[in-house]
Amino acid sequence: MSANSRLTIAAHALVWITLYQREGHEVATSDKIATSANTNPVVIRRLLGELRKAGFVESRRGVGAGWSMTRELKSITLLDVYEVVEPGPLFAMHRATPDQNCVVGYGIQPAMRGIYQDIEETLRCELARVTLEDVLREVLAAPR
Repeated sequence: MSANSRLTIAAHALVWITLYQREGHEVATSDKIATSANTNPVVIRRLLGELRKAGFVESRRGVGAGWSMTRELKSITLLDVYEVVEPGPLFAMHRATPDQNCVVGYGIQPAMRGIYQDIEETLRCELARVTLEDVLREVLAAPR
C-alpha cells in the first residue's frame, strides 16, 4: 500500500505559486510548478482545478496563461487544503462485510471505527494549527 501525496503536492504548488508571485511574476504555469514538484503537469492542473473551486487560486487562459493565488498563505491552513484534496476518510473499512458469524469479523469494524475517528480528529487538529505561511517559512529556512 502506498502513501497518498495529494496534500503534499497541493501544498507544494500553493507555496510555489506564492513565492513565484512574491518574486514579481504575475502567474505560474503548471509546467513550472510540475518541474519543481517533479511530477506531471496534469497532476498539478487537476489539483489546482480542485483548489480553484475552493477559492485558493484562479487561472488565466490564452496569452499569459497560468495560475495565481487568490488568498494569502497566512489565511490557509493545511487542514483547509486537506479538506479540498482529501475529501474522504483517512482510513476505510473492508470493501465487503466481514463474516458476521466470526467474533473478529463481527467486532472489527466497530472497534476500528472508534480508533480511526480519534486518529482523524487528532490529524485535523494538527493540520489546523499550521498555515501555508508556516510551511513557506520552513521551506526557506531549510538548509541547502
